[in-house]
Amino acid sequence: MALTHVLTPIQVGPVQLRNRVARTAHGTRLALYSFDDLIEFHYRRAEGGVGLTIFEILGVHRTTPASLNVFNPVHAEGYPRMMAKLRPTGMKCFQQLWHGGHHSLPIDGSPPWSASDQPSPEAGVVPIAMTQMMIDEIVEAYAMTAKKCEEWGLDGVELHAAHGYLPQQFLSPNTNKREDDYGGSFENRARFTLECLAAIRATVSKDFALAVRLAPDDAAGGSGVEDNGRILELIESKGLADMFNVSLGSYQAFPRLVAGMHEPMGYELPTSVPVTRRAKKVPTLVTGRFRTLEEADAVIRAGDASIVALSRAHIADPDLVKKTMAGHPERVRPCIGCNQGCLAGSRGPSARVACTVNAGAGWERTSGDHMLTPVAKPKRVLVIGGGPAGMEAARAAATRGHKVTLVEAEPALGGVVKIASKAPTRATMRDAIVWLEQEVYRLGVDVRLSTYMDADDVAKEGADEVIVATGSTPRMDGVQVTNPGEPITGLEQPHVLSSWDVFQDERRITGKTALVIDDTGHFEAIGVAETLQARGMAITFVTRHISFGPGVEMAAMSEPALSRLSARGSFSFHPRWRAVSIGKGTAVIAPTFIKLAEAMPGQLVTVPADTVVFVSPNRSNRDIYDALRAKGASVRVVGDANSPRFLNVAIREGHLAGIAV
Repeated sequence: MALTHVLTPIQVGPVQLRNRVARTAHGTRLALYSFDDLIEFHYRRAEGGVGLTIFEILGVHRTTPASLNVFNPVHAEGYPRMMAKLRPTGMKCFQQLWHGGHHSLPIDGSPPWSASDQPSPEAGVVPIAMTQMMIDEIVEAYAMTAKKCEEWGLDGVELHAAHGYLPQQFLSPNTNKREDDYGGSFENRARFTLECLAAIRATVSKDFALAVRLAPDDAAGGSGVEDNGRILELIESKGLADMFNVSLGSYQAFPRLVAGMHEPMGYELPTSVPVTRRAKKVPTLVTGRFRTLEEADAVIRAGDASIVALSRAHIADPDLVKKTMAGHPERVRPCIGCNQGCLAGSRGPSARVACTVNAGAGWERTSGDHMLTPVAKPKRVLVIGGGPAGMEAARAAATRGHKVTLVEAEPALGGVVKIASKAPTRATMRDAIVWLEQEVYRLGVDVRLSTYMDADDVAKEGADEVIVATGSTPRMDGVQVTNPGEPITGLEQPHVLSSWDVFQDERRITGKTALVIDDTGHFEAIGVAETLQARGMAITFVTRHISFGPGVEMAAMSEPALSRLSARGSFSFHPRWRAVSIGKGTAVIAPTFIKLAEAMPGQLVTVPADTVVFVSPNRSNRDIYDALRAKGASVRVVGDANSPRFLNVAIREGHLAGIAV
């Protein structure tokens, strides 16, 4: 498809963009570690051809600390350095200005500030309803922060008035219960946002752009499409914005804010377009799981927006624009929408952006494809196992110029991802292994399928380096993590299956009822439950965890899956429970916190279970690694063969092994 719009320049107020490809603000939290990490993260995308980047939230006041804060002297020093490096690339840079309102806890431990005393589902603390003095202080803080951004060398700022943050807390009837000039009517509820924009406009120069982010909050009784459309028209009529960035969601509907692979490309358009089309003069920006320039071009060509953001797509491949413009869109590493590295990475314990498919994301100073420089002396490298870890290791080593052989015991590459991608809503996972397969063949890797090797076979190859990526297999021993001394009895029966059995051989699924035993807390058991439910089965879901799918909670996958399961049929959920025994057509379950010998009446519950699926941590296939180590061979082990974990870890370990050769 010819790209007729997305690569053409566009004027955003006083700023001209070289193309219409944007990256919206997304939390990296890299500044918590090193501002240089943040600079390099954005520099890679600037080099790759992005037209506009909006930096992640910048806290404008001490009542709303973030990973970037205007009051942090380290950041005041870092921004000029960042702009000095980014400016020569031609990418324009806006800074998102943020006050979290009731979602954010002040530095001094005092209560948060908000429009009213409505608590947040994020912080859960009753906020202070802002006085006029507080309102004036925050309006000035937005203006002074914008002025600082201009002094630091940025091209513009974006007022974050979306996603349930402070400006939207004033706009939404759900969070604004005021009876003064800032509450009640739409005009009053819009007043705070307008005052912030007017103060910023009056403070910065005419050469500095001002954007605003809006979003229907997708919550009952909130600020929906109509309120956002009306405030857009009001802002435009007053000349207070040079660009409107329209997205979706709030903390009352968080999974819609950064939806994963269960949502289609452009999933936000049904609520964004009715808002963007109300803009008459000012350019608009939309987002929503776009992955290719072809998709973005179609949106602009249809008149739905002027600019399209491909934020997660650029985390997956910083060179998306460059590769496409060079005539090789097939070489763009695809974002699979899993949210495990980007969203879960920044929200989770590591508090750092990453990417499942791009091992270099967030680590650009030390790893990534731009670091795959040619070696002076190529080696013969043998990679055993053609799953994601093995293919990434082979790809990285071959890119550096090594002569690589990749052997796989099965007749096709892909490993366990071939199985996992068969679960409902998980088909996009195959994109990762299809891309890796294409790359290893393009790079000239000697791929040998249906080839099993033992330690003696490896010795005959005479490789200089060996990388073992032989994966893992289900552990069907009945041992549950919380109660290892009381393994499930009855697992040897034919109606007791692993997740692999469910996804690969549906003939083994029998009956009308199923018990799913989730001992991992990740999407694996969820996928099993959805697969069985699609066959019309009533599901009993038992997990040792305190919540549903905690391993994918930070990736915003748990709630949508729970919603689907609850809506489609009979579904019974038992947190902090485990399986005790399995019979024919029934099973016994019990709380994790009791010993069977001490169980009281009612604590052992019999549930219907024509089919039982036990999902537990896998067991590594590392025999060949141990045998090679015993022989003194130079060998590395990666992915599930090292320890059964998840796709993001497998690809990163494969990448690091490939570049270490």
